[in-house]
Amino acid sequence: MRITPSLRHVASSSPSAALRERVKRPAYLNKLAQASDLAPLFQHDDYIGWSGFTGVGYPKAVPTAIADHIESNNLQANPDTKKKFNLFVGASCGPEVEDRWARMDMIERRYPHQVGKEISKGINDGRINFADKHLSMFPQDLVYGYYSLKKKHGDPNKPLNWAIVEATAIEEDGSIVPGASVGATPEIIQSAEKIIIEVNTRIPNLTGLHDINQSFVPPHRQPYLITHPSDRIGTTSIPVDPDRVVAIVESVSPDNTSANTPENDESRAIARHLIDFLSEEVSVGRLPKSLLPLQSGIGNVANSIIGGLADGPFDQVQVWTEVLQDTFIRFFDSGKLEFATATSIRFSPDGFDHFYKNWETYKNRLLLRSQQVANSPEIIRRLGIIAMNTPLEVDIYAHANSTNALGSRMLNGLGGSADFLRNAKLSIMHTPSSRPTKNDPTGISCIVPFASHVDQTEHDLDVVVTEQGLADLRGLSPRERAPLIIEKCAHPDYKDLLQEYYDRSLHECMKRGAGHEPHMLRNAFKFHTNFLENGTMKIKGWD
Repeated sequence: MRITPSLRHVASSSPSAALRERVKRPAYLNKLAQASDLAPLFQHDDYIGWSGFTGVGYPKAVPTAIADHIESNNLQANPDTKKKFNLFVGASCGPEVEDRWARMDMIERRYPHQVGKEISKGINDGRINFADKHLSMFPQDLVYGYYSLKKKHGDPNKPLNWAIVEATAIEEDGSIVPGASVGATPEIIQSAEKIIIEVNTRIPNLTGLHDINQSFVPPHRQPYLITHPSDRIGTTSIPVDPDRVVAIVESVSPDNTSANTPENDESRAIARHLIDFLSEEVSVGRLPKSLLPLQSGIGNVANSIIGGLADGPFDQVQVWTEVLQDTFIRFFDSGKLEFATATSIRFSPDGFDHFYKNWETYKNRLLLRSQQVANSPEIIRRLGIIAMNTPLEVDIYAHANSTNALGSRMLNGLGGSADFLRNAKLSIMHTPSSRPTKNDPTGISCIVPFASHVDQTEHDLDVVVTEQGLADLRGLSPRERAPLIIEKCAHPDYKDLLQEYYDRSLHECMKRGAGHEPHMLRNAFKFHTNFLENGTMKIKGWD
């Protein structure tokens, strides 16, 4: 066994009975360590990858110990001892680790998606360099070395200095069985010089839940031979080079998820419009009776849609998505959901309790894959996915903003919505028509003249739906789309203002022979500027 020199003086621990049961490779038990003993090994400017996706399956013990070490030694107070790290995770992590790191100013760079008040504040205050990326592309770009071009120490052939990953079991060959997410963990392990495995013995051993395939680089990449959501193309565990495993740690902390966003009248109205639309597509023969595989984002609208489908007219439904929320349990239990594949299961604490207690009922009806596969444009197009996601705003020509409020303030990141919306058979954006501000219950219109930031273009969307109605945009020109979106989707408080904007834009642009997609550039962001000045998008007029 090769021992990494920096770990020779780390004291080993005695494994618990639960850990012995989970770790089938005895040599790994010789590398058992306490998280607190590992914390001093991390250097300023290290490139660190964590497992995790949408707040599940992330490491808890070692990141917490690193923060404890830095805090107890007051390292951040002195520029000579301050430590900041470059952090790479498939998507978001638990707030008790990531938000704490952000609050302590421990993050220099972060890719490609995050959720949390402190990390969002650090990004928008300019203390954290953040860039979002299509989630299907992040793992491959990590392996390509695109994120480590400025890496200054460690093995130059490995993009990451460290991988810290959670497992629910370790197989005899040293490979790991992940928890409730896969995300970018295979590529993070592949890219790391040194690997620490947190074996979480509080979470059940989830062997059999995952389908893991190797990530190749061009010109050696292979097609994903998947024609049905239940197809398996890989193994049930993630390969790990045992020589690069420097320590294992036992963890007993649960995933720190919260209750799902509750449904409301708006979200249920959106769900009804969508289910009516899908029913019509079936009746005219554009969709089969069981639909095509569904992708659904997260949030209360997505919950309402999945809940509506559990009570809806469609049987033997398939799901190919990123994240499963609590309403998927209801969908399974209704008998209408036949099979689901995702890269993460993000249930509430009560949802996880139910899922784990009824593991035998669900284990053969779902698979978790890496995000590079779950979000693969190749597979999304082949399966004819029906993609449904929520933006911040959509403009009258169907450009959508999913990331930057008022064009500048980053919320979470692009995520995987564009992976699906650009490649799905049906690309659907659903949003409330308005949102409240401090002084106006409908102070923000989610239908705007011009999106203040564009993540999904007019070329990517087929349908826009709000609680007001549904606009089917397929086959329509920009001048046909705008009046339809205004009529069907805009809130009544903004409908006349938007129609006047379009009419005046059309008049001015046609006069100068520029009428393909009419705009008044001097007024295109007047909704947004009025909100900044007056706390509402309700302008007095366009003059």
